[in-house]
Amino acid sequence: MQAIFAIVGLTWKAALRYRLFWVIAALLLCAVVGLPILIKDDGTAAGFAQILITYTLGAVTTLLGLCTLWLGCGTLARDVEDCQIQMLVVKPIARWQIWIGKWLGIVLLNVVLLAISGASIYGLLLYRGKGLSPEEQFKLMNEVLVARSSAREENLDARIQKETDRIFKDRLEKKKFDGMDLNAIRNEIASQVRAGFQIVEPGGTRPWIIKLGSAKDRLKGQPLYLRIKFNTPQVNGGNATYYGRWQVGRPGKTKVWQPAELMSLAPDTFHEFPIPPDLFDEKGDLIILFGNMNETALLFQLDDGMEVLYREGGFGANFVRGLAIILCWMSLLAALGLAAASLLSFPVAAFFSLSVLIISLCSSTLSTVVSDGTITGYDSEKGTSGHVSADNLVIPVFRGLLVIINLVQQFSPIDLLTNGRNITWQVLGLAFAQIVLLVGGVFMLAGIFIFNRRELATAQGTT
Repeated sequence: MQAIFAIVGLTWKAALRYRLFWVIAALLLCAVVGLPILIKDDGTAAGFAQILITYTLGAVTTLLGLCTLWLGCGTLARDVEDCQIQMLVVKPIARWQIWIGKWLGIVLLNVVLLAISGASIYGLLLYRGKGLSPEEQFKLMNEVLVARSSAREENLDARIQKETDRIFKDRLEKKKFDGMDLNAIRNEIASQVRAGFQIVEPGGTRPWIIKLGSAKDRLKGQPLYLRIKFNTPQVNGGNATYYGRWQVGRPGKTKVWQPAELMSLAPDTFHEFPIPPDLFDEKGDLIILFGNMNETALLFQLDDGMEVLYREGGFGANFVRGLAIILCWMSLLAALGLAAASLLSFPVAAFFSLSVLIISLCSSTLSTVVSDGTITGYDSEKGTSGHVSADNLVIPVFRGLLVIINLVQQFSPIDLLTNGRNITWQVLGLAFAQIVLLVGGVFMLAGIFIFNRRELATAQGTT
């Protein structure tokens, strides 16, 4: 470890010699302090948090990512090109120790920069939050600067499939479908069954049973929050709202909450409102009933139509866990840059690393190509997609890339922090395992293997 930490110290010295490091440090300061000043919020707690968390933390992540890639490529490739690496490999230190020492030095440098940036953002949140109105300050401390978990309705896929099988079987017995696509018929039935669980007809009601499980014991006496979203099949104008009657609780068994007046809500947007504590029964089941008081049907999607939020912890520890996930991203980028520099020159390694980063940011395009099954695109007018021989090679490669990219991109700490969602230690552990150990480990092993086999005694940079 003494040899590795010696390489860490050399890596820090090399990083401080790069002008890019000081430029990035200045840009980080401008991002943390300048963006909240230049971009004004709308005076609400949500808008305030979006400016200070989304923009500043997003800018910090981008700048640190570019700096990490640049240092990862430069600190090793420049040592090889300038013949400085020969002074290290002749000493009693293994090449893998040199590689790990440089990686660890870049990671620790990111720890310091993230800690400074994170502390600045956290301090600005508390300081600037005092300028909000008392009502918005209450929302900020109870809905945004918190760590909240959520509970949803149990998955209905099994019920939908069972009901679909029953209807499909009945139709086969009553009617013959000779020459027709049975899979298409079954898919249509499944869509109709799913719609039945989602659509609330005019004058109809829709119940939700939210099982809080073991969380019920620590939620006694605490208010909960309903987060809802619905869609409509028709547009009644840009400012149209729809009325609904809400009831939470089970009459006769629990306390019941019901607003005195109908609640008017807009479609296609998330709404969040508090409900009184202790409305669930002894099993932890929370019964929610919605009555549609409009002349048109309302659709609550199964995945995000209804959600119950409750406080799990404070914002400080949650914010630190979010920064730790960002550090996992930086660790992966450091491994990518060093792996490229283990074989390539500095300009080529930087180009390669940035290309890999850009490809990872184009996951939606890759997903579209994989779903279409071709790189030629889908013709919406003809309803067909052309296929070329290259699809046989490209599509499996894209599918594999999507699997790897999703291992990294499935963690979004900035969105979770902005919405006051809890980042659990389990999520952080999973992020470390997938991003650093699994994906980053592949780059580490490849980089160390290449660096161990690379010939370093040849003349470098000769003319």
